Amino acid sequence: MSKKKQDQQAAAPITAFKAFDKDWKCRGYQFEIGKTFEQDDSAQLCSSGFHACTVPFDVWTYYKGSRNLARVSLERLAEGKKDDSKVAGAKITIEASINLPEWIKTQAAVVIGLCKAAKGAMAGEDKENAAATGDYGHAAATGYSGHAAATGNSGHAAATGNYGHAAATGYSGHAAATGNYGHAAATGDYGHAAATGNSGHAAATGYSGHAAATGNSGHAAATGNSGHAAATGNYGHAAAGERGVAAVLGFNGTASGAEGAVISLTWWDEQAKRPRIVVGYIGEDGLEAGIKYKLGKDHKFAKVED
Repeated sequence: MSKKKQDQQAAAPITAFKAFDKDWKCRGYQFEIGKTFEQDDSAQLCSSGFHACTVPFDVWTYYKGSRNLARVSLERLAEGKKDDSKVAGAKITIEASINLPEWIKTQAAVVIGLCKAAKGAMAGEDKENAAATGDYGHAAATGYSGHAAATGNSGHAAATGNYGHAAATGYSGHAAATGNYGHAAATGDYGHAAATGNSGHAAATGYSGHAAATGNSGHAAATGNSGHAAATGNYGHAAAGERGVAAVLGFNGTASGAEGAVISLTWWDEQAKRPRIVVGYIGEDGLEAGIKYKLGKDHKFAKVED
């Protein structure tokens, strides 16, 4: 056995997060909750082994809008680092599936942990990570891969720069991430999350939470009653909770919703030279809760086959 493999096996496992397709497969490999999978060879990032992310929302970069989400344990880790939190290991355990509301809360908890760890390590002088605690706290992080977290009621968190994360917890919290691949999560009632830039993700939990993602391939999800999600730009996805509204304002988007939600998608009318919007109601006309829909060639809702 090589020294590299011995060192990998000796290292402690890490907790990470993984997304799958509708059949709980990834790259054609069938996974199962509660099972452990291992390969003989060493893992190589983006090449071989089992891949996951240490920041939950980062998995949506690879499985856009997936609802098959899990907490995993990774061992025998590969060397190297990507721009986001992607990691790889030769051994993986699929510990537990996580529903969307818990996923959003986990995202917020992870980002808060990152901010607190950075703040402690840098004695409060880290400019790329910021954490504010207590009511009416504000946190702002600038720079590449910066993280901002605000805990307590009416807190605000903002992260600028690519791959930034912002999380606000408590009632009426606001989180905003700007730059490509930015993620924003707000937990608690009346929370708002906004992500700007391409491939950004925004998610809000609790009653009357709102999530908005701008830029191409952005994702917005609001859980809880009367939550609203809006994605602007092409190839976006929006998901809404009960009695909420999920709207994609760009083209070639997808939408989903809980029972009683409203979904709307947009298509371009070439003859009239104008956009048109198709609206559907979950629970009516065959539209099912929790199913992702796109517009077919007839401009009617069609299930998305992952």
